[in-house]
Amino acid sequence: MKACLYQIFDPEQELKKLGCSGRGVALMAPKSRYYTLKLRQVPLPAALILKQEALARGAEAALPGDALELKAERVDLLLMGTERQLAKLCSNLKMHSHSLAEGAEAIMEIIRHARRQPCGELQLGRRRLPLGKRTLIMGILNVTPDSFSDGGKFNRVEEAVAQAKRMEEEGADIIDIGGESTRPGSQPVSAGEELRRVMPVIEALKNDPQFSAPLSIDTSKAAVAREALGAGVEMVNDVWGLKKDPALAGVVAAFDVPVCLMHNRADTGYEDLIPDILSELQESIGLARAAGIKDRKIMIDPGIGFGKDLQQNLEVMRHLRDFRGLGYPLLLGTSRKSMIGKTLDLPVDERLEGTAATVACGIAAGADIVRVHDVREMRRVARMTDAMIRR
Repeated sequence: MKACLYQIFDPEQELKKLGCSGRGVALMAPKSRYYTLKLRQVPLPAALILKQEALARGAEAALPGDALELKAERVDLLLMGTERQLAKLCSNLKMHSHSLAEGAEAIMEIIRHARRQPCGELQLGRRRLPLGKRTLIMGILNVTPDSFSDGGKFNRVEEAVAQAKRMEEEGADIIDIGGESTRPGSQPVSAGEELRRVMPVIEALKNDPQFSAPLSIDTSKAAVAREALGAGVEMVNDVWGLKKDPALAGVVAAFDVPVCLMHNRADTGYEDLIPDILSELQESIGLARAAGIKDRKIMIDPGIGFGKDLQQNLEVMRHLRDFRGLGYPLLLGTSRKSMIGKTLDLPVDERLEGTAATVACGIAAGADIVRVHDVREMRRVARMTDAMIRR
């Protein structure tokens, strides 16, 4: 017997390759999918029950030392086990108190979302873009005087239209148009001023027979989104994850378009960085769903450069795969950002290689869409990375 040992990341695919029956795959795959979940601020009695019940079903729950000494009222814990073990655990927890039953449902909801890996298509108007087969490229078009990288370059309609066409020719799948700078220290603008900047460009592109790429509007304002979507824009990209303008979610739902929910906050004072960001993204997802936005229309962005310092940005990059666990397509925007400039000590116009490194890293971690300034170069990076990473 010859032994060939390697780590299997997709047990379901390996079972199929082995020739197992469909029933066999359905039975064995849940035994091989392993999850580690962090539960936060669990009442101590519930945490102790969770540990006992987990151990009884072959899973594990790790508690802090002071919990075992009965010195804490609430604790964080790590719940670890296969999908099958956790399903049995949750089934049993539903027979306990109301809070444990709610916790069990939350655990199973996380697992259901984690299994629902983005695939199929992203529908943008009449254009259908493949999700999961290749990385999609979103080209950045800032029609602002003060954006950190290209502010003032595309203020005139003719220049903006030419740049959009150039990015489409270079391989952009989507063009993201923004009329308000989101760089640190930038001054907010009114909805009227934002519309004055973006609408002539949107109308010119939509009336140009030589341009066909879908458009996204980069805005946090319901009024701006309503006008842009009414003019034919196919997507909304909100850097505040529907939290800045309460009316924006309703506009997105009414037009039934995809929306990207980015993580953002006004400070960098996290209690626990990655769990905090995931929790805050789940709040945005909750706002979207409550407004009637369909799951298949939602994508998420961890918000590199927003509400995070350099080390926090790097930490998010190291944990990008965790964001796939939310079960939605992942958009990554790192292009020319200060994380790269500070790490390499380079100005904005010399961050191409650093951007390429983050794009490749992001795709390897599961990013479905990358938002970039340098479309031609990053499309090449994406194609090469896709060839190595995707089937």
